[in-house]
Amino acid sequence: MGSFAEALAAGPLVLDGGLSNQLADAGHDLSDELWSARLLADDPSAITAAHRAYFAAGAQVAITSSYQASFEGFARRGVGREQAAALLGRSVELARAAGPGWVAASVGPYGAVLADGSEYRGRYGLTEGQLVDFHRPRIEALVAAGPDVLAVETIPDTDEAAAVLRALEGVEVPVWLSFSIAGDRTRAGQPIAEAFALAADAPGVVAVGVNCCSPEDADAAVRVAARASGKPVVVYPNSGESWEDRAWQGQPTFRPERVAGWLADGARLVGGCCRVGPGQILALAEAVGN
Repeated sequence: MGSFAEALAAGPLVLDGGLSNQLADAGHDLSDELWSARLLADDPSAITAAHRAYFAAGAQVAITSSYQASFEGFARRGVGREQAAALLGRSVELARAAGPGWVAASVGPYGAVLADGSEYRGRYGLTEGQLVDFHRPRIEALVAAGPDVLAVETIPDTDEAAAVLRALEGVEVPVWLSFSIAGDRTRAGQPIAEAFALAADAPGVVAVGVNCCSPEDADAAVRVAARASGKPVVVYPNSGESWEDRAWQGQPTFRPERVAGWLADGARLVGGCCRVGPGQILALAEAVGN
């Protein structure tokens, strides 16, 4: 099968879609602070089934359910560090069990653990050292489980990105770095070109780009990411609907027709995030030619 980096160099790879919406559609309550990570302990088979649905739709890469999982979050539920490390590792094992394909271990932002929307603002008031201390232990736990790649995703600002890159020093698993953006800025307000440029000299980062943003913002960001980083681009936006008054509003704008433009502009990892399900990933995979 070769390495993930070799597969990436050989041609575009199709990512999965939103894990949480697939779980919710299957009837699972994700209102807990741990979000989909709660099911790592309570119903692991549900997570495997969600991954399997995306593989069946043509996804080649499964992103694990560890986005909102952390030692701190599990501790609030009375879960000790040893068991928490095992649950983080389980997220990789469940994705691996879902079928043939690559496994990307999700490393979500610090703000996701707060469960208060901070991942869409950044600027947590923590030092870089504190962010390194938060990220490094769970990165180590995920790496120990043997993923093919680490998906450092939905990062809202350059300060946290710099901290995560520092936390990744010495890690031999390849990494993609993906920012959450609004327009041409990170969620914290920095120019996206500055954010993408952080990856230019990071040897372990094999792709840089965006996720959990509108498809329209993703279109322009792919071009900027390719220029600023000189690396392959990862892009997996939301459906295009907006979250307002505790409900999804508007019409989806995620279209497989966008993929040709992403690929032409330098994307090599393409998929979907919130509200993008197996049906859309099937259409995307067909557009890629898989």
